[in-house]
Amino acid sequence: MNISSDTKGIDPFRAIEVSQLAHELRAQGASVIHMEFGQPSEGAPAGAIEAARGAMDGGDMGYWESMPLRQRIAKHYQDEYDVDVQPQQVLLTCGASPALVLALLSAFDVGSRVMTARPGYVAYRNSLRALHMNPVEIACGEEDRFQINARHIRDAADAPDGLIVASPANPTGTIIPPAELADIAAACRERNVQIISDEIYHRLSYEIETQSMLTHDPESFIVNSFSKYYGMPGWRLGWLICPQKFVAAARARAGNLLLTPPALSQHAALAAFDCTDELDKRVEVYRRNRTLLIETLAQLGITDIAPSDGAFYVYASIAHLTDDSLAFCKKLLAETGIATAPGLDFDPEHGRRFIRFSYAVTTEMAAEACDRLTKWMPQQAGYRAPGDKKIFMDEWGRSADILAMQDLRDGFLAGVSEARDCLAGMSAR
Repeated sequence: MNISSDTKGIDPFRAIEVSQLAHELRAQGASVIHMEFGQPSEGAPAGAIEAARGAMDGGDMGYWESMPLRQRIAKHYQDEYDVDVQPQQVLLTCGASPALVLALLSAFDVGSRVMTARPGYVAYRNSLRALHMNPVEIACGEEDRFQINARHIRDAADAPDGLIVASPANPTGTIIPPAELADIAAACRERNVQIISDEIYHRLSYEIETQSMLTHDPESFIVNSFSKYYGMPGWRLGWLICPQKFVAAARARAGNLLLTPPALSQHAALAAFDCTDELDKRVEVYRRNRTLLIETLAQLGITDIAPSDGAFYVYASIAHLTDDSLAFCKKLLAETGIATAPGLDFDPEHGRRFIRFSYAVTTEMAAEACDRLTKWMPQQAGYRAPGDKKIFMDEWGRSADILAMQDLRDGFLAGVSEARDCLAGMSAR
């Protein structure tokens, strides 16, 4: 049997290939630091583990969708974002990936056109292709802070049927500021575009406030999961918030295609909502790791990075080192034991010159990775010493030559000094 012609264009997730190589190295006794996946290293919080143990002792583990958990998720949106979500709008899924597929199947038809940012999460375009839909990828660079904005929607010659937006985003960590998020929602209403908002990295932010798209568009689908902030990727539990008009269709599809997520995970997740003190401390660890990694990369001449506002990623240009990010990641792994994700996963056009680091590790691991990078990077062809020309990207994505900025600053200060001398001379006369 031949592969469907419509799905031949589904690309592999190359970070998985790197990860498999990393596990092989570890099995051989090598010291490996896993920075290839957005996977917190600490695991589920203590309260969730305790709840799971209690549930196992109870023995009731059949097909089940927890109403208490759905109610708690709905309450979370009221408490965190001041938006009204009804428990019947909450569908529990085996992670965020099935939630995304469920939203796509409920809202769109074969041939529908759905806009996404590039770079963006690899599963967006591949899920669309697998469902015989058409990804409309918009190249989002430094001038856009690597994010979709309202202009992309308003300026499209043909309005897409849908939009997938992620804030904070994977692979960049960039956050769409609240005012821009509101403008995106307005543009989608103007052009009748259905929004799916991937909010899996909410509660992981360092620079800019994160708002749910529901604040601006109550008819949006919301995808989320317990895998990131809650540290439970292996428990395979996520959720989808459906607009009321799509709830029946989504539940019909979920019942036939997905059934219910693991009962054990649902018990644990309900308890995880009460573990925010423990989980917020982890966010502070990520904040320190972020600073450490960005500073180390700058010292190694890697300063052209996307604004890392949230999540736990640094998406960095290595254009001066390679135009084959997959080969670079494999070489880095083989020679240092650091596993990373090639930019090719997230951007098939320009990702050959980018790499993604996940700093969702302990600070000890982050420090060790930085030490290994510091020893390894200067040996690479194309290495750019710290004193060489650098590109600076501030929190709003604006780039400038740092040396030129210093020259402007020095010239300004010299001008101020001359003006003061002149004024002093005038007062003396």
